[in-house]
Amino acid sequence: MQKGHEEVWNNCLQVIKDNLGNEFLYKTWFEPIHPLKLENNVLTIQVPSQYFYDFLEEHYVHLLKKTIKREIGKNAMLQYSIVLDSQTPYSSIQPSEDKYAKYNAPVSVPININYTASKDFPNPFILPGIKKIKINSQLNESLSFENFVEGECNRLARSAGYAVAKNPGKTSFNPFFIYSGVGLGKTHLAHAIGLEAKKNYPDKTVLYVSAEQFVHQYTDACKNNTRNDFLQFYQMIDLLIIDDIQFFAKKTGTQDVFFHVFNSLHSSGKQLIITSDKTPAELSDFEQRVVSRLKWGLSVDLQLPDVKTRIQILQSKLYKDGIEMPYDIIEYLAYNINSSVRELEGALISLLAQSSFNKKTITIELAREMIDKFIRSNVREVSIEYIQKVVFDYFNLPVDKIQSASRKREIVQARQLAMYFSKKLTKNSLAIIGSRCGNKDHSTVLHACKAVSNLYNTDKKYKTWVDDLEKRIAN
Repeated sequence: MQKGHEEVWNNCLQVIKDNLGNEFLYKTWFEPIHPLKLENNVLTIQVPSQYFYDFLEEHYVHLLKKTIKREIGKNAMLQYSIVLDSQTPYSSIQPSEDKYAKYNAPVSVPININYTASKDFPNPFILPGIKKIKINSQLNESLSFENFVEGECNRLARSAGYAVAKNPGKTSFNPFFIYSGVGLGKTHLAHAIGLEAKKNYPDKTVLYVSAEQFVHQYTDACKNNTRNDFLQFYQMIDLLIIDDIQFFAKKTGTQDVFFHVFNSLHSSGKQLIITSDKTPAELSDFEQRVVSRLKWGLSVDLQLPDVKTRIQILQSKLYKDGIEMPYDIIEYLAYNINSSVRELEGALISLLAQSSFNKKTITIELAREMIDKFIRSNVREVSIEYIQKVVFDYFNLPVDKIQSASRKREIVQARQLAMYFSKKLTKNSLAIIGSRCGNKDHSTVLHACKAVSNLYNTDKKYKTWVDDLEKRIAN
């Protein structure tokens, strides 16, 4: 007897909860979901808003897919139903059969539906001899250059990426290799380049594919004896984007076929864009010939955004969604969430969701309550910028004065305290702390720390300041 949709979803929730290991995130993003139906191995779940859908797709799609397939079977699929105005959910939409099927190739159709999506890996092969046909680029229209906030952390990468989009395959930036830590925007930039190139050259074939998808496609091709079809398909692409190539590690067969795809495209003047969490030289368990090809073009990194850029990112997202929010709350988020752009946007969405569910106006008090939970759940490391803001606010001084050459007593005193707490409460080197505190050298930071320690032990009023500031920074 087949399980009902509620039983299936409850079983899934148990697994998800164990995997998350975070009570706050679980209650925020999974408890509000309601199962609607289970038909033909398709589980339909209702989520309370577009924000919810976007966040789940961004952060938890792999966990959802793995859990649902474990509960229902390998052919299980997932559909969303999004509540509109808290009353009427969007209807579930079933994708139509793709025309590729008539070629009898092993096809799993890429789905491009706004509010209902079935999760599966696309495998859009065609048979030899078939003329070039329209291919779903799999690009996300929302990840454009217009929505990519520029700052010191990404200016070089954005400028080079824009140059690639203007003249794909014709610059020396081929391949264009983007690397960074998790959640800093490399996937966004890759999509933006693809979208811009499509706009500039409508007749060119652009394809975005994750490395995981590429591996699954190649594995299926080997099983079905269609390796040549796989190669021919990828040789048709004018601009190929492969995301998270580090997933190819230890997969010698996949690396071999990628090597041939790379050579074919590159020699034909076609563009390759690769993203990774490491530089080409740092990719372990890769064949040397593949690493050598990845080094041919330009490698650029995306760094952690500074507080100014983080504020601009939040303002951009709020403007795009037509939401107004007091500046002090935006500033509070920007100073407190500094680990990645993804977590910054996640914190914003979490705050908006909590406000919506509880029918509360977004105030600085609500922001502190909700975001502090979010921060503690994600084990935040205090940033130098946050320390600077707390210290300068404490003495009613503009925080930008820390970068000035002023020798006024109150400015020097606040700068020294910011250096002291940055050394004590962060993992940054003395050189980095000095560069962020008025472009000072490491010896100046050491002198500041000694000065603060001496005054702490000899001046009662100063000791009160230090103790008070440490409590404020910790909270």
